[in-house]
Amino acid sequence: MLGAIYIGMSGMDAYEKGLQAISNNVANLNSLGFKADEVNFSDLHGQGGDARDTAGTGSDSQGSGVRYAHSYIDFTQGTLNATNKDLDLAIQGGGFLVLLGGTQPVYARTGAFELSGDGFIALQGTKQHLAVLDASGHATALNISSKRTNLPKATTTITFGQNLSSTATTASVANLAVYDSLGNKQTWTAAFAPVSGAAGSWTVTVTDSTGRTVGTATLKFAGGTVDPTTNKLAISDTPAGANPLSVTLDFTSVTSVSTGTSSTIAASAIDGNAPGDLSGVAVDDNGQIKLTYSNGQTELEGAVAVADIGDPQGLTRVGNGTYQYEGTAPITLRASNVAGVGKVESKQLELSNVDLSQEFGELILVQRGYQASSQIVSVANDMIQQLFSIRGQ
Repeated sequence: MLGAIYIGMSGMDAYEKGLQAISNNVANLNSLGFKADEVNFSDLHGQGGDARDTAGTGSDSQGSGVRYAHSYIDFTQGTLNATNKDLDLAIQGGGFLVLLGGTQPVYARTGAFELSGDGFIALQGTKQHLAVLDASGHATALNISSKRTNLPKATTTITFGQNLSSTATTASVANLAVYDSLGNKQTWTAAFAPVSGAAGSWTVTVTDSTGRTVGTATLKFAGGTVDPTTNKLAISDTPAGANPLSVTLDFTSVTSVSTGTSSTIAASAIDGNAPGDLSGVAVDDNGQIKLTYSNGQTELEGAVAVADIGDPQGLTRVGNGTYQYEGTAPITLRASNVAGVGKVESKQLELSNVDLSQEFGELILVQRGYQASSQIVSVANDMIQQLFSIRGQ
């Protein structure tokens, strides 16, 4: 009968721990990225003899009660919730974000990140830094302190496209933004005039906003296509206080066929830029960290590291939606949306995967199990009390 009490107590202890697990799941119903614990129980069994076993075989199998089994974390995908913050990140599919900054890496399914004062992309309220892949494929904490300003770049090429009508008497392309080495902007106009007596030849005259002639060159066509010897024309200038400026006018993609007196020639691309300040940090559709500047320039700073963990049950919770890995299977680092891992989504946060209806069902079963186990203890105690009362009868 004492054994029955211990068995009943094992049930009460196991179901108490089960209640704790269910309580934790329910309490984290709205915790970002939370993964529910599966509530499991297993029997305790031992071998022992019976006093009536006169053969002395000791082969009777005796149940010893129940225990709360090892909890398994349910890593089922949670719902992704859209936000308006570029550094709210989640993974659609498998894999984990890698966070650095402590004695060992930690892993997360989702997180609200921010650019910290020391230049790292950190999980809000922590010093855990989002990792990107370096050139060797290793995880490294990205620091963009040196990238807060985009330096000026002098214009080197203006690329033209479309058609310069062979029957036109004049044509021009205005508002060409050209920058010197200091980032100072000039506005150029390229005017085209046919060369008298030389079919297919055009004089290209470049002027600035004051009407000053910056330079001239000759553009030639043969059979409607640009002459390879004149498809790239150099225009030079000497801006005050800046380095000498040499700009290539690239006409490789320009045609010259008759379309009346109207030409469609236009600038398709101009390099160079003024200085700019960092205005945004985000993750693009390819999982790359993208910096945006006030001058319209952008830079890519590496792919967000996504950990492919073959044994996710080797992860243990450390709070704030993060995990440490204590398993033995190797971890492979990959870029977003590569075979084996999911896609890193910007402006998304993964919600808890707790199923409230399932938790309430488990809660009833645990409650009944605890109630039944306590009843066993009560009945066994009554039987012992009855045994003690024999002497007094």
